[in-house]
Amino acid sequence: MDSKAPHRIFLLSPADCGGARARMVLRPEAGFELARRVRARGGAPLGEVFSFMSGLYFRGKLAYARAFAAPPPGLPGVLVITTNEGLVSADEPVTLARLRAYATGDIDAENAAYRGPLLRDARRVARRAGDISCEIVLLGSVASGKYVDILEEACGERLRFPLEFVGRGDMSRGGLMLRCVASRQEMTYVPLTGTARRGPRPPRLDPTSPGTRRSPARRAPTPRS
Repeated sequence: MDSKAPHRIFLLSPADCGGARARMVLRPEAGFELARRVRARGGAPLGEVFSFMSGLYFRGKLAYARAFAAPPPGLPGVLVITTNEGLVSADEPVTLARLRAYATGDIDAENAAYRGPLLRDARRVARRAGDISCEIVLLGSVASGKYVDILEEACGERLRFPLEFVGRGDMSRGGLMLRCVASRQEMTYVPLTGTARRGPRPPRLDPTSPGTRRSPARRAPTPRS
């Protein structure tokens, strides 16, 4: 990384804890390896669990953030938004009980159980970043206020998002970020304030580009009783 580049922290929107793949992990009788680790006392890293639950989109966000995060000393470079715990490090182990609590939470800017912890943690991040040249980049939806309204209040002008996200759906964003990781090419981060967050759909990604080739289909682990 260029020594003159600013420090950078990424905030990732969460995986859906109520989908089919999430239910596979949360089943008490699930026998595949990740589910067993989640049930164990030590848990499994949040980033790994959400990557399984979400598939391409979260996997792309996590890979991208790990590749390009440059946090100031004492701050994690990759934080994940949760429904009831605010910001949690992608490396923090989570257990079955915590994941079930995430699944019952409601991501709504008017929901105090979601808004309060997120606002608290985002303010801490912004405060600890201090006067250091540190960008806080949201990898998640900016079209609605469910993340933006809270994060802008806490982070102000430090808050950025990738311009290349405008007009893309979740799967396209995931593929784009994996391609960026493969090519070591960062996206363009722009301030949320004053930037158009909606726009026409961009051209489809070239399927032959690095990071966007489809890998052979793999079946999800089948839960065992």
